[in-house]
Amino acid sequence: MPTRSELFDAYALHGRDGSRVRMNFVSSADGAGTLGGRSGALGGPTDRALMQVLRAMADVVLVGAGTVRAEGYGGVRVSADDVEWRRSRGMEDQPALAVVSGQLHLDPGDPVFAEAMRRPVVVTTDAAANARGAVFEPVATVMACGTDTVDLGMMLDAFARRGWTQVLCEGGPHLFGALLAGGLVDEVCVTIAPRFVGGEAGRIVQGVAEGDRRFALAGVVTDDEGFAFLRYAAG
Repeated sequence: MPTRSELFDAYALHGRDGSRVRMNFVSSADGAGTLGGRSGALGGPTDRALMQVLRAMADVVLVGAGTVRAEGYGGVRVSADDVEWRRSRGMEDQPALAVVSGQLHLDPGDPVFAEAMRRPVVVTTDAAANARGAVFEPVATVMACGTDTVDLGMMLDAFARRGWTQVLCEGGPHLFGALLAGGLVDEVCVTIAPRFVGGEAGRIVQGVAEGDRRFALAGVVTDDEGFAFLRYAAG
């Protein structure tokens, strides 16, 4: 099994200048993005360790509201060792958490807010912020980006103004698709699980028109359980 130190080396960021969007997903060997409706069911110990390493490197963890609901997100936090790693590099102790919700179909009492280590940000539209934003103000900062649809480029600019240049997106597939369609993805980290799922599970990218979007293979890590961890960089 790769050690934590080896994972930090394999996924190291060379410089933190300028905004960078890194995706992290798991897929079965036959392309399923979920097992039993949850992506987490496809992973293993190394995949979970890698998720923590990638979170430790990030200024902000970005996730769609549908993934928050499906995966049961609580408060995002890194370990004490990772806090020390972050402090040594002048970073905040914990990464921020931003949830994209175009309609604000969330409950302010959800664990993602109640268990948060830092005040979360909810990224939404002007229309939804005007209609329901006040409901979330006690538990999160509401960031309106776009009139009727969320403008992800505007969102990244707003993140950068906060000093959040290293963005880790953990899903879901429609958010990945929207970022990909906007040419906003710099790196994709894909765990290939040694599982063949079949069924009707969707892929890790949805809601974007077919196209040949080329990325370069930037690294490969494997573990003793047959998982492959692929790192792709935009050309």
